[in-house]
Amino acid sequence: MKIPFVTFKPLEKDLDKRLRDAFDRVYNRSWYIEGEEDKNFEKIFANYCETKYAVGCGNGLDSLMLSLKALGIGVGDEVIVPSNTYIATALAVTYTGATPIFVEPDIRTFNIDPLKIEEKINEKTKAIIPVHLYGQACDMDPIMSLADKYKLKVVEDCAQAHGATYKGRKIGSFGNAAGFSFYPGKNLGALGDAGAIITNNKEIANKVRALGNYGSDYKYHHIYKGHNSRLDELQAAFLTAKLPFLDKVNLNRRETANKYLNGINNPNVILPFVPYYTEPVWHIFGVRIKTNEEKNGKIKLGVGRNSLEKWLNDNGIGTNKHYPIPIHLQKCYENMRFHKGDFPIAEEISATELSLPLYYGMTDEEIKFVIDKINEWNPEEK
Repeated sequence: MKIPFVTFKPLEKDLDKRLRDAFDRVYNRSWYIEGEEDKNFEKIFANYCETKYAVGCGNGLDSLMLSLKALGIGVGDEVIVPSNTYIATALAVTYTGATPIFVEPDIRTFNIDPLKIEEKINEKTKAIIPVHLYGQACDMDPIMSLADKYKLKVVEDCAQAHGATYKGRKIGSFGNAAGFSFYPGKNLGALGDAGAIITNNKEIANKVRALGNYGSDYKYHHIYKGHNSRLDELQAAFLTAKLPFLDKVNLNRRETANKYLNGINNPNVILPFVPYYTEPVWHIFGVRIKTNEEKNGKIKLGVGRNSLEKWLNDNGIGTNKHYPIPIHLQKCYENMRFHKGDFPIAEEISATELSLPLYYGMTDEEIKFVIDKINEWNPEEK
């Protein structure tokens, strides 16, 4: 049996007519930027997220960067971000001229640990970016309490968490603004790059829209040094076609995740931990492998992960690693002069995490095959 890490075919099959109709609608209208499709999607997406406003943009990275700029974040400021996240979170801060300040995650959830945030706050700190990683909500109450205490802005990174909830409330509705990616692999994915910002503040929404349109509030009138980052009509139409199915997609992913949680029993595999306060949407099902190698009294992380990865791949099962090199050890951030060991929890996750196949339309046979092969894996066998 061949099981890819991800495939879009089952969803595209279910939505084929709607997606083709969306293309025809835009093509026949001959209007491709800032038209009716964009306006309509922004309206229904804001409603879905339980916020007042949504503004389309070019991609998820821009959604964070534009949000920060709209909130006045810039040179000399510091923004707290998780040490365990995709690099786009940190890049968004860098592109404003501010400095990302890394805070370690909770090893159980992979999300930023609220108990570690306060020690990194100083007079330069202006904002916090909680990332709802893998589709599981951060613990937002303590984060918002800290933001209120120190008068900090909060921009939620919702790139992997479309439709996830925290204590029954949609993520993205807690902070000053929130950024979404609609990269094709997301739970709500476009057929290309796309993103959006949501907020309950009209001034922020207007500023984000201007910043993404060359800094222009109306044609040829530029009030900011802006960017070119707009949601094009075709992607807006595709997203409008797919949004009504998002809850169905998320439910299907939850069902698959629950089968993994109930079926995988290999003692060397650490399953995801789901706190009481969140209903995740399982963009990623990431496990940790605790089998490592010891030489000369030193532990080498990742040996068990690499063994399981090879075992699954040899059995036709696709996998991925999120993320094998933590941000503070990436070459592009070497100017920050971090070293191995500076963020040990992020480093441990990077070395031991393995992402299993999880996509809309996985069959029971496929899910059982993955579970059986994981349970059969013996790290002692070479």
